[in-house]
Amino acid sequence: MRSSIRGLALGLGVLIASGTYWASLRAADHADGPASTAEPTADIDDVYAWMSADTTDLNLAMTIGRNVPVDFRLSDRVQYVFHTTSRASFGAPPGQEYNIICEVETSGQIRCWAGNDIFLGGDASNPAGIESPDARLKLFAGVRNDPFFFNLTGFNTTARTVGTVAGSLTFDLAGCPLLDAATAGSLVNTLGTGRDDFLGFEAFAIVVSIDKSLITRNGPIVSVWGSTHRRS
Repeated sequence: MRSSIRGLALGLGVLIASGTYWASLRAADHADGPASTAEPTADIDDVYAWMSADTTDLNLAMTIGRNVPVDFRLSDRVQYVFHTTSRASFGAPPGQEYNIICEVETSGQIRCWAGNDIFLGGDASNPAGIESPDARLKLFAGVRNDPFFFNLTGFNTTARTVGTVAGSLTFDLAGCPLLDAATAGSLVNTLGTGRDDFLGFEAFAIVVSIDKSLITRNGPIVSVWGSTHRRS
């Protein structure tokens, strides 16, 4: 826990930001405990990071709240942070964090700071969003369909099936259960139905597009994660 409300270190993206190729590490966090239930406006679902088609901008999105109503609003008591670091090569030590910090006013307007370089604020609920005068930072904030895809029903069925026979299973050196072909095939089919239990769910999204050169000052390899904090 990185803060008194929530502190998620999701480690959601490792990018080669100087080219069109990028590799990613993905993680998800949905309704993980009572703290989330107590403060849904601070509950991060997912953080997404991807390059613009021309590789000049880094796009970042943070989704908050689980299946929220269309009038869901963020809290003026919470700070929403995109953390980024950059490095010269894979395995090299990262440079100093370059963060994009967003806060919401009681009016519903949002304001964000990109490092010490850019401040942007206003009503960002229009799909077109808002942008800084130099166009190096763009911002949208509003309720959108949750892009997270997960066959939760299939996962739970698989977990229960394996759990009921766990006492009779043998395990490999990695701790994975050894299943016969028929059982393994059945479980794969259960997971591979294409079912999306999050289909139609809504989440509040903070989406920013930032000039890549601001993020990659210490090298082309960029790491991204998100956190929420109680505002002082």
